[in-house]
Amino acid sequence: MKLLKKQYLLILISVVLIRGATAQPVVSNVKLSQRAGSRLVDITYDLLEDAAIITVGIETNGVALPEEEVTRLSGDISTLVQPGQGHRIVWDACTDLPDIRAGRARARVTAWFEHAPPLYMVVDLSAGYEADVNAVRYYTSEKALPHGGLTNVLYRTDRVVLRRVSAGTFAMGSVFNEPERDALNEKRHKVTLTTDFYLGVFEVTQKQWFAVTGNWPSYFMNTDWRDTRPVESVSYTMIRGAQAGSGWPTNNAVDSDSFMGMLRAKSGLSGFDLPTDAQWEYACRAGTQSSLNDGTDIANLEADPHLDLLGRYRCNGGKLWIGNAWVDPESTCSPLNGTALVGQYAPNAWGFYDMHGNVWEWCLDWYSDDLGCDAVVDPIGPAMSAGGTRVWRSAGWSRNAGDCRSAFRGTGVPALVNSSTGLRVALNLK
Repeated sequence: MKLLKKQYLLILISVVLIRGATAQPVVSNVKLSQRAGSRLVDITYDLLEDAAIITVGIETNGVALPEEEVTRLSGDISTLVQPGQGHRIVWDACTDLPDIRAGRARARVTAWFEHAPPLYMVVDLSAGYEADVNAVRYYTSEKALPHGGLTNVLYRTDRVVLRRVSAGTFAMGSVFNEPERDALNEKRHKVTLTTDFYLGVFEVTQKQWFAVTGNWPSYFMNTDWRDTRPVESVSYTMIRGAQAGSGWPTNNAVDSDSFMGMLRAKSGLSGFDLPTDAQWEYACRAGTQSSLNDGTDIANLEADPHLDLLGRYRCNGGKLWIGNAWVDPESTCSPLNGTALVGQYAPNAWGFYDMHGNVWEWCLDWYSDDLGCDAVVDPIGPAMSAGGTRVWRSAGWSRNAGDCRSAFRGTGVPALVNSSTGLRVALNLK
């Protein structure tokens, strides 16, 4: 059956795909219908027994459409849906596929358990800091992200995009012969993480911080560039709070007026936080054991050609060489110096950007200069640091190549603010 460009007919077939091995949640009664004189397609379904995150795939003539070609979806889709009848998804097929030719189409509706959600989560900050609610949506892959995917600047300004990291085991710390290694601080030991977690694909940007809190705290404040530069000059205290937020690891509470407090309240997700020290290194390494997360090792501790591809640091634009000394750039400088726009360097194998350099990233843990050699499960750091400092990771624009290694650990007091320290958002799954 020929499908015309302006108006078309489809033979519509309903298909249900239930996520997981048990009977909950249950999708049933899936129906598709094309609106008369329109290229809008309605997909209705019932959800029984339990709430679930709903996604959908479309097939035409027996062939699954690529996920990037089915993104104009609205209604009860890509979000947590409560049990009930008559849920509706609207697919704008005209915008997605203006020249489609097909005679048969069917939908595969998938229900994901809330504790086992799809690969990507996106928090919508577009309503601004005065909004009471930030919508949260889920997508099965990077290609399924609407509006052109990660190349669209909105994922570094008006949306926070996080990728799910599967539980697993890795070797934390550095090998004994790694250049610049701190034998105490980076002791090699086995770490097992038993719970999946989400982690921000990008460092939190200045525009995202503003969209949550309503302020612009950063040093690099050139208004032509600040939106997608990483937020810095933010302390652990500003991120989590000085009262309840100082309690980790006793509890995971945060102050309501902190960045995490506001993000939790507006998204309705109480798990938003910083990553732990171990979670950060696990995600940074993405299965590698080398000093850099692309599988290569640092060749030069000052200026390194491998690191030039992975992140901003002192020798590839972070600082200025004037005369015979490195000089910090002015606050109004372009991203050619100081911090780089997030996402400008190569990601690691799991799709995380800027995990070497750009800005230091706060982690939850109190700092310990000796992590020991024993195997550990779900480490949360010491009860308190002798120096009262928290862990930093990634190093930043002002550091040399050797400090940007995957195993390198820094430290700062919770109230410290400087132009080299920012954050990346995490969310634990139970």
